[in-house]
Amino acid sequence: MTYATVMVSLALGQPNEARLQVAGELAERFEAAIVGVAAAQFAPPLYFTDGAEAQRLVDRGEASVRQRLSELEGQFRAATRNRGGHVEWRGAVDFPARYALQQARCADIIVSGGPSPAFSDAFSLASPKDLVMQAGRPLLVVPDGIQWLDLRSVLVAWKDTPEARRAVADSLPLLRKAREITVVAIPEPEDDRPAVLGSVTDVIAWLTRHGVTATARVSEAGRNETAADHLGRVAADVGAALIVAGAYGHSRFRELVLGGVTQFLLTQSTRCVLLSH
Repeated sequence: MTYATVMVSLALGQPNEARLQVAGELAERFEAAIVGVAAAQFAPPLYFTDGAEAQRLVDRGEASVRQRLSELEGQFRAATRNRGGHVEWRGAVDFPARYALQQARCADIIVSGGPSPAFSDAFSLASPKDLVMQAGRPLLVVPDGIQWLDLRSVLVAWKDTPEARRAVADSLPLLRKAREITVVAIPEPEDDRPAVLGSVTDVIAWLTRHGVTATARVSEAGRNETAADHLGRVAADVGAALIVAGAYGHSRFRELVLGGVTQFLLTQSTRCVLLSH
């Protein structure tokens, strides 16, 4: 398994340098095509008008969006100019999440930035929450400020669920290039610890058969510590710059209510995170 096509989801009005850097690195590492994707929709003002004046306002707004998309395309092409391989741009005046999810069919992995506090998220950027839960592709979340994809130490957050199994399989190309890998399970109080250790041992054996050497770790959260906090502490302990994990949602309505660990991984700002759902 490899990554033949890397898709990078870009956003208007947000920093894109980190995700462009990491997407370019992935394309080089795997000799992959790289596809830049961005969309935005004109957001009408709160107090809107009608008739000819309304149409003029919409036309001006959409023209501004197209101009900003063109500038973003320029940034994308400048960042990928010396990366080699096939480079492609896809941009549209559309709701960003809808457009990015449509384009995800062309990719093996999607690179995105973290969530934005901007009020107009739905009009200007595709939220990583939407991408990971609906794209059907692994999502590599790159926080602003990351300068390179550090694979010297990778932490795999293991839980015996379909999402975690998919994440391990989806991350296999990266794990093969990593120097040190730790597979950690954080048991719930009611879990059978020997069974948890057995499941981690199976993952280590599976990775070994795929040419990947990893270390098992079963680590229990403290009494006043959440699983998310403990996972962050383990990541710091092993010096992990990348965390691999399954993404979990609690709501059946588009699964937009995320679990605590998934929410933590999407919002922390120090490490890259590969998530699969």
